[in-house]
Amino acid sequence: MGRIVQGADGALLNVEIDGPAAAPVTVVLAHGWTLDSRTWGPVTRSLVGGTPARVVRFDHRGHGRSAAVAPSTMTLEQLADDMAAVIAAVAPEGPLVLGGHSMGGMTVMALAERHPQLLGRVKGVAFVATASGGLAGHTLGLPARAAAVLQRTEPRLYASRGWATRRKLGNPKVLAPALRWLLLGPRPGPEATRITVESVAQCRPLTVSGFRAALEAHERDTALAAFAGIPTVVLAGSKDRLTPVRLSRRIVSTLPSASLSIFPGSGHMLPVERTAGVAGRISALVNGALATAGSAAG
Repeated sequence: MGRIVQGADGALLNVEIDGPAAAPVTVVLAHGWTLDSRTWGPVTRSLVGGTPARVVRFDHRGHGRSAAVAPSTMTLEQLADDMAAVIAAVAPEGPLVLGGHSMGGMTVMALAERHPQLLGRVKGVAFVATASGGLAGHTLGLPARAAAVLQRTEPRLYASRGWATRRKLGNPKVLAPALRWLLLGPRPGPEATRITVESVAQCRPLTVSGFRAALEAHERDTALAAFAGIPTVVLAGSKDRLTPVRLSRRIVSTLPSASLSIFPGSGHMLPVERTAGVAGRISALVNGALATAGSAAG
């Protein structure tokens, strides 16, 4: 079921809700930069079919079917406020399990800073192919010479008139080879490839450039302390070029109570590349939340 929710500043956000309204636990899933809620679709199907949970996934502002917004509002703080608004609108009560992929994981970290009162309801967290910092100057896995060219040309591209007026990033067939190399492991399945390529190709160019500075400035090691008492899993792909394994290890080093799972041969797109593994970890968090709720009721 889809519905529109107003973000913290009135921006219109597309929200997808699956599973029974009376479910004892709500899982809230946030996607990554340039992607949309479709990337959580396979995991959602697995969770709804295998757990007594309701699953909420939404398009960040400027992404997917959510409204276009001014670049000045494209910050992680604003995304955290949007997530809080979505929770207030569609899951105002009951236990929560939060899952964040890439920028979605960073959003969950920012949520802990800006809305700490919500963490009392959070019974599990999954940080999926994400980082608590260390992204400034990241080369995206490119050789040094190619990375230097990218750094020189990016500002000119973002400032061009054509960039600002285009409605979509580009043709999926044209972008597919580069996106497969950047985002996926060496042997992705057809559904993983399709979802990844289609979602990025349909992203608004201004969304791509608008969030770039927010990602580079993201440093939230200190925010991780808020999750020390919450069951937390950190998931990483061994072939991830955007958020390499070392960044997942940094999260666990700062938050020793978290467990780390590394998926061999996987890239950045774990929700579609390793759906069963990601869904299994989140299912375990849901079951833990149910057990905690049962103990409290008893």
